[in-house]
Amino acid sequence: MRILVLWAHESSTNLGVAALARGSRDLLLKVWPEADIEFVNYGARPLPVPWGRPRSLIRERLMPRVGMQEYLRQFDLVWDTRSGDSFSDIYGLSRHLTMGLVYEFALQAGAVGVLAPQTVGPFNSRRATWIAQRNLKRSTAVFSRDPASSIAAEKLGTRPTALSSDMVFGIDEISASKTRDVLLNVSGLLWRENPHVNAENYREAMFRTAENLHAEGRRVSLLAHVLDSPDPDNDVPAIRELSQTLSYNPELIVPTDLDSVRETIASSKLVIAARMHASLNALSLGVPAIPLAYSRKFAPLMDSLGWKHSLDLRDSQELPDEILVLSRKKQLNRDAQSAQQKGRRSLMSVAEELRKIL
Repeated sequence: MRILVLWAHESSTNLGVAALARGSRDLLLKVWPEADIEFVNYGARPLPVPWGRPRSLIRERLMPRVGMQEYLRQFDLVWDTRSGDSFSDIYGLSRHLTMGLVYEFALQAGAVGVLAPQTVGPFNSRRATWIAQRNLKRSTAVFSRDPASSIAAEKLGTRPTALSSDMVFGIDEISASKTRDVLLNVSGLLWRENPHVNAENYREAMFRTAENLHAEGRRVSLLAHVLDSPDPDNDVPAIRELSQTLSYNPELIVPTDLDSVRETIASSKLVIAARMHASLNALSLGVPAIPLAYSRKFAPLMDSLGWKHSLDLRDSQELPDEILVLSRKKQLNRDAQSAQQKGRRSLMSVAEELRKIL
């Protein structure tokens, strides 16, 4: 049994993508203990799959030169994570097409196709919608990680096999002493100009949030959840820049890997984050989180976990004050434990469905 896991890798500097890889590995090995699993992702590309541009993939499929189909033919099953939220064109049409084509060509090579628990949509162009419809219809199983994604898949003509939650809930829990108070994750994606939110407003909101919590006597550490790399979409420059503007010297936390960030989160009392997987890592460990949404992917997933303590960066006018109010709520710990258990239970249905496939 050989399994190809697409768009997740534990070496990724994006620790959310690393969490998808770990959760996928643990789940797949529970179903098929003897399976040989290979992970591919940006930064970990197999040489025979030339995904520099969608055109390169199509050219290789029509006029083989580097052996893409021979490589893909090795696998019995392809488990496509789409990095959790990239089954959409919100990060650009090229990324969506590249991911969709690699999956399509793996199916053409003979693999059974499964779309792992993930967000489905939105799609803002006909080309994006067409490749999404084709990927969905050609899949042996489709798992959505929230009700809105199930509805989106159905509108494209495919009823999901099961509703689940995020793969991070499949990772083993870590116990740690509560040596930290508040972790404020500052997103490098939103810190600079971006298509999601006003960057200047976001920077001001993070400054005021840190200062408000500090003034209330909370110990606020700044956390990078996407590590430093040549890719400008990383959190390290953002936490460094924010720290230089504050009236106090916060602890700056740059984890080394997935285990490191989960140990750090487990040691804290509250996580505030616009990186969704920073919030999900927290909830999977039973640690309260205040997710700061910038797209449709947040609210349905958090609601399905019963987590009602989220804010939307696009709608909130007084975000720092609202964060302060939420941080004082007494039921956060109880609700986090409930969300953790709900997320874990949801993955059981995925394992049951997978056992029916091969």
